[in-house]
Amino acid sequence: MNIKQHVPNLITLLNLAAGCIALIFAFEENFLFAFYFVALGIFLDFFDGFFARLYNVSGPLGMELDSLADMVTSGVVPGIVMFKMLSNTLFGYDIHPFVPYLGFIITLGSCYRLAKFNIDTRQSDSFIGLPTPANALFILSLPLVIANTDSLLVLEILTNPYVLLAISVLSAYLLNAEIPLFSLKVKKFSLKENLIQIVFLLLSLLLLFFFQFLGVPLLILLYVLMSVLTNKSVKQ
Repeated sequence: MNIKQHVPNLITLLNLAAGCIALIFAFEENFLFAFYFVALGIFLDFFDGFFARLYNVSGPLGMELDSLADMVTSGVVPGIVMFKMLSNTLFGYDIHPFVPYLGFIITLGSCYRLAKFNIDTRQSDSFIGLPTPANALFILSLPLVIANTDSLLVLEILTNPYVLLAISVLSAYLLNAEIPLFSLKVKKFSLKENLIQIVFLLLSLLLLFFFQFLGVPLLILLYVLMSVLTNKSVKQ
């Protein structure tokens, strides 16, 4: 029995386990631990592909398993979080009780993106549309920003159901938009070929250091902006 060929799939299942635990915390509105376990799942998601390439055991089973795990960790969990955030606005705004369920637009958009990714041969070295892990971190950071900010403006914006609905719709759009985004995976140890990834990493560390939880949505926006600007410079 070759243990190495099962290592990537085992890591993928640990990603799924982290997503399941994050779901429980999200239901209980323990958004901090939901964020931690989603971040752990995304970390594991990065390394299942790394070990698959290292051991040369990539295959259709691993690809399908990866998408199923991501569907929970990066698809269902952010949908639940948005549902909870919208539910918490029912007492402050005169909105229909059905409105919080629209937060699952994020889950639907994630599902469509993951299914499309598996059959899209253009996304082997880069992404087209926002990756579900990046989107999940963006959504899960929002309640943490609310809990840790002293800005009344930020609080007013992120507790407004119409703003949250707009974020949900924009999230589903960006997941499936025809916007090329650079990959964060390092395939060759070359400064020149990984320059944009290194610059993004350094800027991300600065954003997280100075803005803490607010830095998470800011670095996702930075990721999209840098990708768009890079694509424009390449076309020129």
